[in-house]
Amino acid sequence: MKLCLLPTARSVSSVVCIAALGASFSGHAEQRPLWEAGLGIGAVSFPDYRGSDRTQTYVLPVPYFVYRGEFLKADRNGVRGRFFDSDRIELNVTVGASAPVDSKDNPARLGMPDLRPTVEIGPSLDLTLWRSGDKRTKLDFRLPLVTGVTIESSPQSTGWQFSPRLNLDLQDPGGMGGWNLGLVAGPLFGDRRQHQYFYSVAQQYATPERPAYEARRGYAGAQFLVAVSKRFPSYWVGGFLRYDTLSGAVFGDSPLVKRNNYLAGGIAMAWIIGESSRMVEVTD
Repeated sequence: MKLCLLPTARSVSSVVCIAALGASFSGHAEQRPLWEAGLGIGAVSFPDYRGSDRTQTYVLPVPYFVYRGEFLKADRNGVRGRFFDSDRIELNVTVGASAPVDSKDNPARLGMPDLRPTVEIGPSLDLTLWRSGDKRTKLDFRLPLVTGVTIESSPQSTGWQFSPRLNLDLQDPGGMGGWNLGLVAGPLFGDRRQHQYFYSVAQQYATPERPAYEARRGYAGAQFLVAVSKRFPSYWVGGFLRYDTLSGAVFGDSPLVKRNNYLAGGIAMAWIIGESSRMVEVTD
Protein backbone atom coordinates (compact mmCIF):
# COMPACT_ATOMS: atom_id res chain seq x y z
CA MET A 1 0.00 0.00 0.00
CA LYS A 2 1.48 3.31 -1.08
CA LEU A 3 -0.24 6.53 -0.07
CA CYS A 4 1.81 8.52 -2.36
CA LEU A 5 0.86 8.74 -5.65
CA LEU A 6 0.12 10.28 -2.76
CA PRO A 7 1.18 11.70 1.31
CA THR A 8 3.96 13.99 0.80
CA ALA A 9 4.41 15.24 4.31
CA ARG A 10 1.99 18.15 3.87
CA SER A 11 -0.20 16.64 1.22
CA VAL A 12 -3.89 17.00 0.45
CA SER A 13 -3.29 14.39 -2.25
CA SER A 14 -3.52 11.74 0.45
CA VAL A 15 -7.28 11.82 0.07
CA VAL A 16 -7.53 13.19 -3.47
CA CYS A 17 -5.60 10.15 -4.74
CA ILE A 18 -6.25 7.72 -1.89
CA ALA A 19 -8.62 5.81 -4.13
CA ALA A 20 -5.57 4.46 -5.94
CA LEU A 21 -5.45 2.09 -2.98
CA GLY A 22 -8.63 0.51 -4.24
CA ALA A 23 -7.07 -2.29 -6.23
CA SER A 24 -7.56 -5.49 -4.26
CA PHE A 25 -4.53 -7.36 -2.96
CA SER A 26 -4.86 -10.76 -4.60
CA GLY A 27 -2.76 -13.76 -3.73
CA HIS A 28 -3.84 -15.88 -6.69
CA ALA A 29 -4.33 -15.39 -10.43
CA GLU A 30 -7.73 -14.10 -11.48
CA GLN A 31 -9.33 -12.13 -14.28
CA ARG A 32 -9.86 -8.40 -13.72
CA PRO A 33 -10.79 -5.47 -16.01
CA LEU A 34 -7.83 -3.79 -17.71
CA TRP A 35 -8.96 -0.50 -16.20
CA GLU A 36 -11.52 0.78 -13.69
CA ALA A 37 -12.59 4.38 -13.07
CA GLY A 38 -14.80 6.09 -10.55
CA LEU A 39 -15.46 9.24 -8.56
CA GLY A 40 -16.31 9.98 -4.96
CA ILE A 41 -15.78 12.28 -2.02
CA GLY A 42 -13.40 12.40 0.91
CA ALA A 43 -12.27 14.50 3.85
CA VAL A 44 -8.80 15.05 5.28
CA SER A 45 -7.51 16.91 8.33
CA PHE A 46 -3.88 18.01 8.68
CA PRO A 47 -1.76 21.02 9.77
CA ASP A 48 -0.88 23.96 7.50
CA TYR A 49 2.65 22.54 7.33
CA ARG A 50 4.65 20.06 9.39
CA GLY A 51 5.18 21.71 12.76
CA SER A 52 2.26 24.13 12.49
CA ASP A 53 -0.24 24.31 15.35
CA ARG A 54 -3.04 25.31 12.98
CA THR A 55 -5.10 22.46 11.52
CA GLN A 56 -7.39 22.55 8.51
CA THR A 57 -10.06 20.14 7.29
CA TYR A 58 -10.83 19.79 3.58
CA VAL A 59 -13.72 18.08 1.81
CA LEU A 60 -12.52 17.08 -1.65
CA PRO A 61 -13.54 15.13 -4.75
CA VAL A 62 -11.85 11.73 -4.94
CA PRO A 63 -10.90 10.24 -8.33
CA TYR A 64 -10.58 6.46 -8.51
CA PHE A 65 -8.49 4.88 -11.26
CA VAL A 66 -6.86 1.48 -11.66
CA TYR A 67 -4.91 0.37 -14.74
CA ARG A 68 -3.47 -3.14 -15.09
CA GLY A 69 -1.33 -2.97 -18.23
CA GLU A 70 1.52 -5.33 -19.03
CA PHE A 71 4.25 -2.68 -18.75
CA LEU A 72 2.42 0.17 -16.98
CA LYS A 73 0.24 -0.12 -13.90
CA ALA A 74 -1.69 2.32 -11.71
CA ASP A 75 -3.16 0.81 -8.56
CA ARG A 76 -2.78 0.70 -4.79
CA ASN A 77 1.01 0.76 -5.24
CA GLY A 78 1.03 3.97 -7.27
CA VAL A 79 1.96 4.56 -10.91
CA ARG A 80 4.76 2.29 -12.04
CA GLY A 81 6.42 0.84 -15.10
CA ARG A 82 8.07 -2.54 -15.51
CA PHE A 83 11.73 -1.75 -16.05
CA PHE A 84 13.12 -4.88 -14.38
CA ASP A 85 12.44 -8.51 -15.14
CA SER A 86 11.88 -9.20 -11.45
CA ASP A 87 8.91 -9.51 -9.11
CA ARG A 88 11.02 -8.09 -6.26
CA ILE A 89 12.20 -4.79 -7.77
CA GLU A 90 9.93 -2.03 -9.11
CA LEU A 91 10.56 1.52 -10.27
CA ASN A 92 7.52 3.62 -9.42
CA VAL A 93 6.51 7.26 -9.78
CA THR A 94 5.52 9.15 -6.63
CA VAL A 95 3.29 12.21 -6.96
CA GLY A 96 2.07 14.53 -4.21
CA ALA A 97 0.65 17.98 -3.66
CA SER A 98 0.25 20.45 -0.82
CA ALA A 99 -2.39 23.05 -0.10
CA PRO A 100 -1.74 26.81 0.01
CA VAL A 101 -1.32 28.58 3.34
CA ASP A 102 -2.61 32.14 3.81
CA SER A 103 -0.11 33.64 6.26
CA LYS A 104 -2.60 36.13 7.66
CA ASP A 105 -4.60 33.16 8.98
CA ASN A 106 -1.60 31.51 10.61
CA PRO A 107 -0.31 33.40 13.68
CA ALA A 108 3.22 31.97 13.37
CA ARG A 109 3.54 33.29 9.79
CA LEU A 110 1.66 36.58 10.19
CA GLY A 111 3.30 39.21 7.95
CA MET A 112 5.29 36.63 5.98
CA PRO A 113 4.67 35.61 2.34
CA ASP A 114 1.94 33.04 1.77
CA LEU A 115 2.89 29.44 1.09
CA ARG A 116 1.86 28.58 -2.45
CA PRO A 117 0.33 25.22 -3.35
CA THR A 118 2.95 22.79 -4.56
CA VAL A 119 3.23 19.64 -6.61
CA GLU A 120 5.94 17.05 -5.96
CA ILE A 121 7.07 14.25 -8.24
CA GLY A 122 9.93 11.80 -8.41
CA PRO A 123 11.01 8.17 -8.72
CA SER A 124 10.71 5.48 -6.07
CA LEU A 125 12.78 2.30 -6.13
CA ASP A 126 10.71 -0.35 -4.32
CA LEU A 127 12.25 -3.60 -3.12
CA THR A 128 10.21 -6.55 -1.89
CA LEU A 129 12.00 -7.90 1.20
CA TRP A 130 9.56 -10.70 2.02
CA ARG A 131 6.17 -12.08 1.04
CA SER A 132 4.14 -14.95 2.46
CA GLY A 133 3.56 -18.10 0.46
CA ASP A 134 -0.05 -17.14 -0.26
CA LYS A 135 1.02 -13.56 -1.13
CA ARG A 136 -1.44 -12.12 1.38
CA THR A 137 1.32 -10.42 3.34
CA LYS A 138 4.22 -8.47 1.86
CA LEU A 139 7.03 -6.32 3.27
CA ASP A 140 8.63 -3.70 0.99
CA PHE A 141 11.48 -1.25 1.39
CA ARG A 142 10.67 1.91 -0.58
CA LEU A 143 13.07 4.68 -1.58
CA PRO A 144 11.10 7.66 -2.95
CA LEU A 145 12.97 10.83 -3.94
CA VAL A 146 10.76 13.76 -4.97
CA THR A 147 11.30 17.35 -6.04
CA GLY A 148 8.67 20.05 -5.67
CA VAL A 149 7.63 23.27 -7.41
CA THR A 150 5.10 25.92 -6.49
CA ILE A 151 1.94 26.27 -8.56
CA GLU A 152 1.89 29.90 -9.71
CA SER A 153 2.61 32.02 -12.77
CA SER A 154 6.37 31.81 -12.11
CA PRO A 155 6.93 28.42 -10.44
CA GLN A 156 9.71 28.19 -7.87
CA SER A 157 11.54 25.07 -6.78
CA THR A 158 10.84 23.88 -3.22
CA GLY A 159 13.76 21.46 -3.21
CA TRP A 160 14.16 17.72 -2.75
CA GLN A 161 12.85 15.28 -0.16
CA PHE A 162 13.98 11.69 0.46
CA SER A 163 11.81 9.40 2.58
CA PRO A 164 12.98 5.76 2.84
CA ARG A 165 10.27 3.64 4.42
CA LEU A 166 9.22 0.14 5.34
CA ASN A 167 5.80 -0.80 3.96
CA LEU A 168 3.82 -3.81 5.24
CA ASP A 169 0.72 -4.92 3.29
CA LEU A 170 -1.81 -7.38 4.67
CA GLN A 171 -4.86 -8.82 2.92
CA ASP A 172 -7.89 -9.93 4.98
CA PRO A 173 -6.33 -8.83 8.31
CA GLY A 174 -7.92 -10.55 11.29
CA GLY A 175 -10.14 -12.58 8.98
CA MET A 176 -11.88 -9.47 7.57
CA GLY A 177 -12.46 -10.67 4.01
CA GLY A 178 -11.72 -8.20 1.24
CA TRP A 179 -10.06 -5.59 3.44
CA ASN A 180 -6.52 -4.35 2.88
CA LEU A 181 -4.34 -3.04 5.71
CA GLY A 182 -1.15 -1.08 5.16
CA LEU A 183 1.47 -0.02 7.70
CA VAL A 184 4.21 2.45 6.73
CA ALA A 185 7.09 3.87 8.79
CA GLY A 186 10.24 5.80 8.00
CA PRO A 187 12.34 8.96 8.37
CA LEU A 188 12.29 12.08 6.19
CA PHE A 189 15.27 14.03 4.83
CA GLY A 190 15.21 17.31 2.95
CA ASP A 191 17.69 19.57 1.20
CA ARG A 192 18.36 23.18 2.18
CA ARG A 193 15.84 24.65 -0.28
CA GLN A 194 13.08 22.31 0.93
CA HIS A 195 13.53 23.30 4.57
CA GLN A 196 14.06 26.98 3.86
CA TYR A 197 10.75 27.22 2.01
CA PHE A 198 8.80 26.14 5.10
CA TYR A 199 10.96 27.05 8.10
CA SER A 200 13.31 29.95 7.34
CA VAL A 201 12.51 33.49 8.51
CA ALA A 202 14.17 36.23 6.44
CA GLN A 203 15.51 39.25 8.33
CA GLN A 204 12.80 41.56 6.97
CA TYR A 205 10.10 39.32 8.49
CA ALA A 206 11.75 38.95 11.90
CA THR A 207 9.92 40.20 15.01
CA PRO A 208 10.75 40.06 18.74
CA GLU A 209 8.65 36.87 18.96
CA ARG A 210 9.90 35.47 15.63
CA PRO A 211 13.67 35.91 15.21
CA ALA A 212 15.41 35.52 11.87
CA TYR A 213 16.19 31.89 11.10
CA GLU A 214 17.93 29.99 8.29
CA ALA A 215 17.04 26.33 7.90
CA ARG A 216 19.64 23.79 6.81
CA ARG A 217 19.45 20.42 5.09
CA GLY A 218 19.26 17.08 6.85
CA TYR A 219 16.96 14.97 8.98
CA ALA A 220 13.32 16.14 9.04
CA GLY A 221 11.63 13.78 11.50
CA ALA A 222 9.64 10.61 10.89
CA GLN A 223 6.17 9.42 9.95
CA PHE A 224 4.10 6.37 10.89
CA LEU A 225 0.98 5.59 8.89
CA VAL A 226 -1.84 3.05 8.92
CA ALA A 227 -4.37 2.77 6.09
CA VAL A 228 -7.33 0.50 5.35
CA SER A 229 -9.39 0.01 2.22
CA LYS A 230 -11.93 -2.33 0.63
CA ARG A 231 -13.25 -2.67 -2.90
CA PHE A 232 -16.95 -3.58 -2.98
CA PRO A 233 -18.70 -4.57 -6.23
CA SER A 234 -19.83 -1.03 -7.07
CA TYR A 235 -17.86 1.23 -4.73
CA TRP A 236 -14.66 1.58 -2.73
CA VAL A 237 -13.98 2.88 0.80
CA GLY A 238 -10.70 3.75 2.50
CA GLY A 239 -9.06 5.82 5.18
CA PHE A 240 -5.72 6.55 6.80
CA LEU A 241 -4.25 7.84 10.06
CA ARG A 242 -0.72 9.28 10.24
CA TYR A 243 1.46 10.13 13.23
CA ASP A 244 4.17 12.68 12.49
CA THR A 245 7.10 13.58 14.74
CA LEU A 246 9.66 16.36 14.27
CA SER A 247 11.78 15.27 17.23
CA GLY A 248 15.44 15.71 16.28
CA ALA A 249 14.68 17.53 13.02
CA VAL A 250 17.40 19.95 11.91
CA PHE A 251 14.80 22.76 11.74
CA GLY A 252 13.22 21.88 15.08
CA ASP A 253 14.38 25.20 16.60
CA SER A 254 12.72 27.30 13.87
CA PRO A 255 10.27 29.86 15.34
CA LEU A 256 7.75 28.55 12.79
CA VAL A 257 7.71 25.10 14.44
CA LYS A 258 4.97 25.20 17.08
CA ARG A 259 4.28 21.49 17.48
CA ASN A 260 6.72 18.58 17.44
CA ASN A 261 4.15 15.82 16.83
CA TYR A 262 0.60 15.46 15.61
CA LEU A 263 -1.98 13.14 14.09
CA ALA A 264 -3.50 13.60 10.63
CA GLY A 265 -6.10 11.49 8.89
CA GLY A 266 -8.64 11.15 6.14
CA ILE A 267 -11.52 9.04 4.83
CA ALA A 268 -12.88 8.58 1.33
CA MET A 269 -15.56 6.78 -0.66
CA ALA A 270 -15.71 6.37 -4.44
CA TRP A 271 -18.30 4.85 -6.75
CA ILE A 272 -17.16 2.79 -9.75
CA ILE A 273 -18.65 4.36 -12.87
CA GLY A 274 -16.86 2.47 -15.64
CA GLU A 275 -14.54 -0.41 -16.42
CA SER A 276 -12.87 -2.06 -19.39
CA SER A 277 -14.58 -4.95 -21.17
CA ARG A 278 -11.12 -6.41 -21.73
CA MET A 279 -10.00 -8.70 -18.91
CA VAL A 280 -6.41 -9.38 -17.84
CA GLU A 281 -4.87 -11.88 -15.46
CA VAL A 282 -3.85 -10.40 -12.10
CA THR A 283 -1.71 -12.21 -9.54
CA ASP A 284 -0.73 -9.31 -7.21
